[in-house]
Amino acid sequence: MTITFIGHGYVGLVTAAVFADLGNTVNVVGHTPEKIENLKKGIIPIFEPGLSELVKKNIDAGRLMFTLSFDKVIPEADVVFIAVGTPSTTTGDADLSTVLDVAEKIGKNLKGYTVVATKSTVPAGTNKKVQRILAESKPKGAEVSYASVPEFLREGSAISDTVNPDRIVIGASDSRAQKLLIKLHEPIKAPVVLTNFETAELIKYAANSFLALKISYANAIAKLSELLGADALKVLEGIGMDKRIGSLFLSPGPGYGGSCFPKDVKALITIAKDNDYAFSLLEEVENINSQMRRDVVKKARKALGELRGKKIGILGLAFKPNTDDMRDAPAIDIITLLVNDGAQICAFDPQAMGNAKTVLPKIEYARDMYSVADGADLLIVLTDWNDFKEIDLGEIKKRMKTLSIIDTRNIYEPSEIVKAGFSYIGVGR
Repeated sequence: MTITFIGHGYVGLVTAAVFADLGNTVNVVGHTPEKIENLKKGIIPIFEPGLSELVKKNIDAGRLMFTLSFDKVIPEADVVFIAVGTPSTTTGDADLSTVLDVAEKIGKNLKGYTVVATKSTVPAGTNKKVQRILAESKPKGAEVSYASVPEFLREGSAISDTVNPDRIVIGASDSRAQKLLIKLHEPIKAPVVLTNFETAELIKYAANSFLALKISYANAIAKLSELLGADALKVLEGIGMDKRIGSLFLSPGPGYGGSCFPKDVKALITIAKDNDYAFSLLEEVENINSQMRRDVVKKARKALGELRGKKIGILGLAFKPNTDDMRDAPAIDIITLLVNDGAQICAFDPQAMGNAKTVLPKIEYARDMYSVADGADLLIVLTDWNDFKEIDLGEIKKRMKTLSIIDTRNIYEPSEIVKAGFSYIGVGR
């Protein structure tokens, strides 16, 4: 098939590269000339394991192309995917301006029969708005069906999640669109959920919000474990063995972040509020998430007393390992609070420092993970990169002024850290 993607962020670029690798002809439309020129050369704007190689492979094979022009690639497409951002507004609503704008541009350039499908995360009712825009803007003689096909990929494992998803959700306007999208997804072996627009839209928000809920629940149990002298990791291991619960997303830490969970939780709370339902359960999920970030700073104060003038080394800035994404990363709030208390911060992340400098411009950045320890009064682990798990404690010990570690990801065995001469503070331990 011939497919066009509007947008080349995590969702658009990854999915486009995977569909090209499955043998389709794929065009990707962007709006920034510099980024499009770089993409044509195989230079990608994000870090995602394996993505650069996959993009270059399919560019070289002539299956993956990049352009700024809607009029060149919309008319020939069998399927057009909308994969643009829907960030949170100040009210918590999803910003749909880009989705609605590109819908009109797509509509004006339709020719023959085309299925237009939204991959962007959008609240219920959005797809019907887009459907109306397409119907009103399409040229005479053009036929269009519309669908909602939400994505469920995770940064750091996006390619694997796209090729081996748990499910494929298709909310289609008619059976013709449904059949074409089923055919497109045939090489991807996964159960298919066929439904209407509203259900497809809500599945995406409900899934992400439930995972955020599990993370906040794990953090609430961690907080209670610290107060009771229990081991939260054992508590969560014990309940995670229950098949009705499962162990995934039950790891305590500094809270969730990234491009999806924070905005999707906010959006679902707002969607509920707009429909006269107070989703207090999710409001508390947000409260716990914010509290976990503040708790890291409280632990730093407890370890050092006065923070003013103290040097703190930070290991990890991205919201999770195997990505350079700083969107709503716990590190932003935690470091900001530490700086406000007068602490001097030196940080290192294997991939995210370039992006971090735009949101945390006033801190020092180290050349490697050992340099953050130079003269440090405290070391705080904020991202569980594998490199940090294998760190040489002897080298760290030589460099630090005060041997104290806050491990917000519980990547170290406390007894080993204490044996090496450090004081150790984990989460729920």
